[in-house]
Amino acid sequence: MKTLVASILPLAVAALLGSAAFAEEATPTNGAAPAHHEEGATPHYPLKEPKEQEWSFAGPFGHYDKAQLQRGLKVYTEVCSACHSMSLVPFRTLDELGYSEAQVKAFAANYEVQDGPDSAGEMFTRKAVPSDHFPSPFANAEAAAASNNGAAPPDFSLIAKAREVERGFPQFVFDIFTQYQESGPDYIYSLLTGYEEPPAGFQVAQGAHYNPYFHAAAVLAMPKPLSDGQVTYDDGAPATVDQYAKDVSAFLMWAAEPHLEERKRTGFMVMVFLAIFTVLIYLTKRSVYANKEH
Repeated sequence: MKTLVASILPLAVAALLGSAAFAEEATPTNGAAPAHHEEGATPHYPLKEPKEQEWSFAGPFGHYDKAQLQRGLKVYTEVCSACHSMSLVPFRTLDELGYSEAQVKAFAANYEVQDGPDSAGEMFTRKAVPSDHFPSPFANAEAAAASNNGAAPPDFSLIAKAREVERGFPQFVFDIFTQYQESGPDYIYSLLTGYEEPPAGFQVAQGAHYNPYFHAAAVLAMPKPLSDGQVTYDDGAPATVDQYAKDVSAFLMWAAEPHLEERKRTGFMVMVFLAIFTVLIYLTKRSVYANKEH
């Protein structure tokens, strides 16, 4: 038995060290810079819970505000798309935001995508068409990381669902009844508006930025992306960071769940059917067993 333990122990230690080494190597890829905390402290991220906002798509009867989605697309196009891709979103789906076929074609033509090979076996670049997807601003993940302090910016296709922040007991119990599913947009809004000066004594590495709403650490590599007056809206909406953050958060929610309205309508009809079915079953039971002796 001692011989068996002696042979297994080195392997277990080696596996543990290997896992630790892998975690250490993987940490920089999430865009976080190392945070410094008091010795023995175990911080829970995010340091601040996302700020709940009022969204038109919240609740069982929620729906997307197309004007807001169009503004969010404008913010993404003029600000976010310089670093973040949306590789799972085709241009043709923009017609759901209220754009005509001609407008979608014109919008797609502003981008260039790689295609091929041609008859000579070479890849070539062409203007995008509605069937293409939003292209990445970088050739590959390594180029993206090299241009952003070693942290490749995440793809934005599903970011509104991927960044949902879990809420502990008893809050998540109430969320079941209120149908709170806007944690992702709340998180994105809070992150975009949550840049602030670090508390006294908190060390921030060079090239990092303090944001207590970041899900992985207290600091991140991305600098504050929004500022007042940065984007001019066509509908006269306020050109403020708060408005930009709300609009782009709503747009990213639509990108992650474009069929949300259809899902909610279907769910409502199912609940109505189940309610009627339950009443019919009860009445049938009363009718069948009304004259039966028990």
